[in-house]
Amino acid sequence: MAEPLLQVERLHKRFPVKGAVGGRRGAQLHAVDDVNLVIGRGESLGLVGESGCGKSTLVRLLARLHDPTEGRIVFDGDDLAAIPAARFARHARRPAIQMVFQDPTDSLNPRYTAHDSIAEPLRLLAGLGGEALAQRVQQVAAQVGLPAELLARYPHQLSGGQKARVGIARALAVQPQLLILDEPTAALDVSVQAVVLQLLDRLRRELGLSVLFVSHDLNVVRLLTDRVAVMYLGKLVEVGPSEQVFRAPRHPYTRALVSAIPGQGPRIQLVGEVASPIDPPASACRFHGRCGSGTDRCGREAPAWHGSAQHLAACHFAA
Repeated sequence: MAEPLLQVERLHKRFPVKGAVGGRRGAQLHAVDDVNLVIGRGESLGLVGESGCGKSTLVRLLARLHDPTEGRIVFDGDDLAAIPAARFARHARRPAIQMVFQDPTDSLNPRYTAHDSIAEPLRLLAGLGGEALAQRVQQVAAQVGLPAELLARYPHQLSGGQKARVGIARALAVQPQLLILDEPTAALDVSVQAVVLQLLDRLRRELGLSVLFVSHDLNVVRLLTDRVAVMYLGKLVEVGPSEQVFRAPRHPYTRALVSAIPGQGPRIQLVGEVASPIDPPASACRFHGRCGSGTDRCGREAPAWHGSAQHLAACHFAA
């Protein structure tokens, strides 16, 4: 793997639950639970899993929009978890990690023109103004294929694909090292999605960016990422090279996800319900109860990681 740019060590995010749960107070929702992860320089890492598994919380922790409950987020040698999110907004490291959000309509200020949206991080984080600011806005707009005549328009005057390009340009304007893409095409028409994804892949290669790509579209993840991490109920359950994970998944949850891709053989139907993320037992597999190959051991012993250094799965039977 490439030299690490970001190393996540034992990262947790727990939210207090209001009221009594199960007859007691003080319960906590474990949104992200003991996550360890590495993203290399110039690497594209995919993050997949069902809705509600903790993906969005994890990426917001890494973007330093939320504070972790515990753990380390080591970026280029610095532990960013030690910097409160409120202070990180103006920190010297802020330009290095940028995020493209899921819905470009919601993430753009309706009172800002496209030019203003792209210019804002350049003013706040890079201190640009005047002609230098105008030139940089035009440069990054051209980079993402946004015509100069659209820079004077407001979000309601732009198409979905154009708004997505503004969001991408805004993130790239301050020349980040890590770009976090949280379902960047989920709100777009299918006809536009492919164009935007091709743009993102080209920019990643041209600019040498590290990318964390969150998506529910497994085919896209397989095509656009070097490695993939699979998340279930707040925990990572499998990490490995994308082609290996999709060709020969080692965790039963990953096998079920992959089976949903057309042409991947018979569909694996999961039984039971997703367990509650509120104070889950530490001494059990999170997937226990939905796994077709689990045993009593899975209900009383949390699995360790098994496999090679490149392809790991948290399952007693991963081998």
